[in-house]
Amino acid sequence: FHNGLAKSAIKTNKGFEVTVSGGSAFMGKKLIFATGIKDVLPEIKGFGSCWGKTVLHCPYCHGYEVRFEPTGILGNGDYGFEFSALISNWTKDLTLFTNGKSTLTKAQTERLHAHGIRIIEKEIIELEHAGGRIQRINFDDGTSSFVKALYTRVPFLQHCTIPQSMGAATTDEGYLKIDSSHKTTIDGVFACGDNTTRLRAVANAVSAGTTAGMMVNKELITENF
Repeated sequence: FHNGLAKSAIKTNKGFEVTVSGGSAFMGKKLIFATGIKDVLPEIKGFGSCWGKTVLHCPYCHGYEVRFEPTGILGNGDYGFEFSALISNWTKDLTLFTNGKSTLTKAQTERLHAHGIRIIEKEIIELEHAGGRIQRINFDDGTSSFVKALYTRVPFLQHCTIPQSMGAATTDEGYLKIDSSHKTTIDGVFACGDNTTRLRAVANAVSAGTTAGMMVNKELITENF
């Protein structure tokens, strides 16, 4: 184990060389990136304090804890429609906040209304909260809306950009592109966990890490046999 920040990595004739903060360099025949992603939060007052507590990204991770509660979706267009339909399985007290003019189609709007899902097009200025527990959503016109939980999907960046600097390809969504053995588009370089998939859960990360480790081990054995 080495406690340090990896600064760069290059491919050598023996494998890979990783340079860390302080100038130390480490050699390896294979590389595994399990470096995760970094969420890019909107500049809404209180959003960051509530993120991961009552402002949520995934109902399969957090939905049970806030089932039946007054719940909001922060989104618009196709995403807002599809996520509202999904969350309607967890609560019937549901509001879609488009944070400005709705870009839903007429058919989508009618479908949401038919399921009792409210649509509010006002711009959000603050998530009022107590220790990260959201109390209400405040709008730019001075009004507010009461919710206990708010779901949304935020943009993200790769937490570590070394794979891209080495030439590893990414998907259209920005995840590292891997095959079924978790190998990236660079021979000898593997990736696992949140940097490869939108399915962000500990169980999935552990599974991916296990697979990557097995495949690296198999490659090393085969190459040395």
